[in-house]
Amino acid sequence: MISPELYYEEYLEGKTKEQIMTTIRGIKMEIGRLKNTIEDPDYDISSHMYPSLHTQIYWNRKYLEKAKLGYLEAGGIYKLSKAEEKAADFDMNIDSICEINFSIGGFFGGYHKYVVELSDDLNAYKKLWEDKEKLVLWNSDKKELFTKVSFIDELKNLHMEEWRRKYSTKRFGYMVCDGIQWDIKIEFNNGHKDVQFYGDNSYPYNFDKFQSLFGIDYTEDNQDE
Repeated sequence: MISPELYYEEYLEGKTKEQIMTTIRGIKMEIGRLKNTIEDPDYDISSHMYPSLHTQIYWNRKYLEKAKLGYLEAGGIYKLSKAEEKAADFDMNIDSICEINFSIGGFFGGYHKYVVELSDDLNAYKKLWEDKEKLVLWNSDKKELFTKVSFIDELKNLHMEEWRRKYSTKRFGYMVCDGIQWDIKIEFNNGHKDVQFYGDNSYPYNFDKFQSLFGIDYTEDNQDE
């Protein structure tokens, strides 16, 4: 992958707004394709590709930012799609998140519920049935405990504003009975209505990174299966 600056010089500089809009559509389609590839139940998570699909998503998102800027510089007025409007709304209010409820599990094994309360401090706990266990949450490099600010910073890196509201294997032509279901409810302290995400044996492309915020090691889960 090349830097956003070099991408701009090679693919955007001197182009008309119509040409840049074509580039914007292409980048958005590529990001969607990469996400769908990872989210497909047949995707082999252990497969090695360089650069990785996650890295490609990261850089294409940078290219998209440059392309939108180039479009404005070329005299265009960029109009957000409905999906982009929803994403912008979530992103604008992300600092006002006050509580996250995350539930995952199945009918036979029960559902684990994780709660993070984001007040001035950060309070987190886990529930299984009626048992409640306090959680101590570490950041990604395991060197510091999460604070409210650092936890929200990690949420921003996940780009949850781009997630679908519901994930299902039906999107890929599969029907799965039982299995794993999950849901996330995000509450705000500024009057914004709750945001919810659901899944039935299907997950966002970076769901493992979301789970890691709650101290869930998905690699151990995969090894146990």
